[in-house]
Amino acid sequence: MAVFRPFKAVRPVPEFASKVAALPYDVMNSKEAACMVEGNPYSFLHVDKAEIDLPEGTDLYSEQVYLKARENMDKLISDGICVQDSENRFYIYRQVMNGRAQTGLVGCVSIDDYINNIIKKHELTRADKEADRINHVDYCDANTGPIFLTYRPQEKLASLLEGWKESHEPVYDFVTDDGIGNTVWVVDSPETVSEISELFKAVDYLYIADGHHRAASAVKVGLRRREQFPDYDGSEEFNFFLAVLFDCNELEIMDYNRVMKDLNGNSEEEFIAKISEKFDVEKVGKEAYKPEKAHTFGMLLGGEWYKLSAKSGTFDENDPVASLDVSILQSNLISPVLGIDDPRTDKRIDFVGGIRGLCELERRVSEDMCLAFSMYPTTLRELMDIADAGQLMPPKSTWFEPKLLSGLFIHKLK
Repeated sequence: MAVFRPFKAVRPVPEFASKVAALPYDVMNSKEAACMVEGNPYSFLHVDKAEIDLPEGTDLYSEQVYLKARENMDKLISDGICVQDSENRFYIYRQVMNGRAQTGLVGCVSIDDYINNIIKKHELTRADKEADRINHVDYCDANTGPIFLTYRPQEKLASLLEGWKESHEPVYDFVTDDGIGNTVWVVDSPETVSEISELFKAVDYLYIADGHHRAASAVKVGLRRREQFPDYDGSEEFNFFLAVLFDCNELEIMDYNRVMKDLNGNSEEEFIAKISEKFDVEKVGKEAYKPEKAHTFGMLLGGEWYKLSAKSGTFDENDPVASLDVSILQSNLISPVLGIDDPRTDKRIDFVGGIRGLCELERRVSEDMCLAFSMYPTTLRELMDIADAGQLMPPKSTWFEPKLLSGLFIHKLK
């Protein structure tokens, strides 16, 4: 049974929502963030990447940065740009990209559900990345970026949300510079709020789609607060963290492609001969090749595109992790032929989200790489099956679009 509860969001007044809302902190670097906020003092990047308001060269992980983040967040509130709701509420959040809509529900989930694996994970986290967000949440005393969660379909809940959208006006409705529509409805009926919480009691598990580091960091700050306040009773806000929950039918995973710097000492002919042991290799030509089914891959090498098809026996079809395309490519080609055993740390490999298109792979190969692979997307069912089995997906297995914007909802820990 999943715990999902309403909260008193700190959020922008409607006329400033589009100015405050910003992409999440981890999809751009500091220089890119500084360019994005030019002429916009209200952007939430001033909170999520506060180093942009400090002297160039400031250590990204220094206390200065986290203190500045808190200062900038407090200023949004003191200036009346963001205001806290007076009652506990849920919020319906719809995004539309290229004609496809995804609608989620904003609220708070339990750190105990995370600890007890009611909230299931499918990726490892890195201590250094956790430490940054732990400090950010701790200093701000708030969850500033929502965790992207999904769940198996619940018909009654879907019907309730659809009915609310049809019968109520949104509080926010704007399109970002990248053409993505963002619409928010406030669920302020106590009866409906209670009904939503009750419906989630029928949801056995929640699954992290995106935001493993933010989730782990939020939980660790909650546990830190429990140490600071040992007489806590479990109802305090620090026992919960900010999330947007989506029915899995609402979501679509995009491909997460790979580019490599070299062929590990092989000539092109030697390389193709080696990979032909595990893959059927078919030259396609100059036109970019996007895989149309699982266990096939596009490969760009020497200005030519190839179609690779994994041969029978190269993976265990009954193993939910080993049968993932990212695993097949890693275990049969990237590791044994290219010598890249840890793709999370090896500087010879990089990853390109499918939102950038195959033209980005061609650009990278022409500029700073020599080899690229286009992937068939991992499915939501694969993600949930792996999480249910208590296993982990390989790094960079999934890419979700559109990204949830930060700044539309802040969850204060007290």
